[in-house]
Amino acid sequence: MPRQPRRPRQPKPPDWSPGLPQAVVDQVQHIIEAFDQIPADRGGPIKIGVARRHDVEDSIDYLYAEGRILVLDDYLDRVLAVLEPPDRHETVRNDARLARRVIPGVTRLSLPARFLTVEDALVAIEQQVGQGVATPDHVVTVAGGHGSPCPATEPQEVYSETEPYPSACQDGAGTGVLIHIDDTGLLKDAAKDHPWLDRVKAGDIDPLPPLSGGVQPIPLYTGHGTFVAGVARCMAPNAEVIVTNVLDVAGSQLESNWIPRLEAALGRGVDIFHLSVAAHSRHDLPLITFRHWLQHLHEFSGAVCVVAAGNDGDRRPTWPGACQGVVTVGALGKDWRGRATFSNFGPWVDVYAPGRDLINAYATGTYTCQWYPYTGQPRLFYGMAKWSGTSFSTPIVTGLIAARMSRTGENGRQAAAALLAEAQAQAVPGVGPVLLPCCGGTQPHPCCCRDTGPRPCCRGDDPRPCCR
Repeated sequence: MPRQPRRPRQPKPPDWSPGLPQAVVDQVQHIIEAFDQIPADRGGPIKIGVARRHDVEDSIDYLYAEGRILVLDDYLDRVLAVLEPPDRHETVRNDARLARRVIPGVTRLSLPARFLTVEDALVAIEQQVGQGVATPDHVVTVAGGHGSPCPATEPQEVYSETEPYPSACQDGAGTGVLIHIDDTGLLKDAAKDHPWLDRVKAGDIDPLPPLSGGVQPIPLYTGHGTFVAGVARCMAPNAEVIVTNVLDVAGSQLESNWIPRLEAALGRGVDIFHLSVAAHSRHDLPLITFRHWLQHLHEFSGAVCVVAAGNDGDRRPTWPGACQGVVTVGALGKDWRGRATFSNFGPWVDVYAPGRDLINAYATGTYTCQWYPYTGQPRLFYGMAKWSGTSFSTPIVTGLIAARMSRTGENGRQAAAALLAEAQAQAVPGVGPVLLPCCGGTQPHPCCCRDTGPRPCCRGDDPRPCCR
């Protein structure tokens, strides 16, 4: 009897994967592998928080870098007393490889060999010093969903020369306003085919690989920052926009590497900081690095920070969105009347804007789907895409704030407060405060515009103006 061919050996699933959806496993594994490929000081090994919460059974808890922790400077002496013998304290403080200042008020410490894991060190610190004085170096991602770093969907194909949706305003909204977007960068020459991206600046280029067989392969997360910038620019066509590629590791970054760049941007006269990041944290505590940055931001007159709520579809807080002092944006579904199923929600989400099936600028080439159930499916793009997620509802709000600033002369914080008051006045029962796209209070989008702003008057998928 002929011997049956041997089946290829399947890779052993990671020990943290039982009970998780395959899409989540694939996405998290992709992050871990991406961080393994960069220098150790910037990357891994990346680990998964050991606490598995009963209320988020289809999710992981949080991601972090093994071997180092973040410590509030006010408690640094007491933390060193837990980690190191007394004769080592001065050595550690003076060695940049062991202690690195992330932002005034927070230091990153490398753990001594006797602590095998971050969890061991933090448990010891919490027992002797207290909770919240030291945390993991968390991974932040582009508006993560279910513990993963992706938008709510992978990009979907649209016909060539499809218009953006919501469409681009034709007024001069946003003049004199500077928006700083932390994301995956701007695609080179994006403005050539997308006039609403004209004069948008790249803090960093979102790189594409060389052409392969005449077809451009589009890597995972490429084009995310370009899409986000395009949505914001459609609302505020004259705003000055800078898009960074700080999330250059599988759409992710360690907070200790992200915050110093955000701190450096404070000196550029930014009016609106737009952050396409979300992360769960150990014990659901705020990111201590971001908390210090936000204190510094509030010292700059009038600047406002707008953050995506994330795509877990539950009320568990994500950071920095759950911080007080930011504008946190959830997503409405396609009918603009109900919350999108993927959108996070809860009292920490300030406002909801359309986030399902938006269309805007994207790369040209072939994207191969990465996640179940579309794994391996090729999709061909011609510079535009349809995409869903709180990553894309958020720039609608950013653009509306910029547009109002240029109309009224208000600063970012004042304009945001006024728009949130409007959103509360037109809140949708069961959802919350709502803002819809609108051009200058006069040009109707697929919603009704009045002097006081848009009204949530659309029904179903009918895109026609429907004033009431």
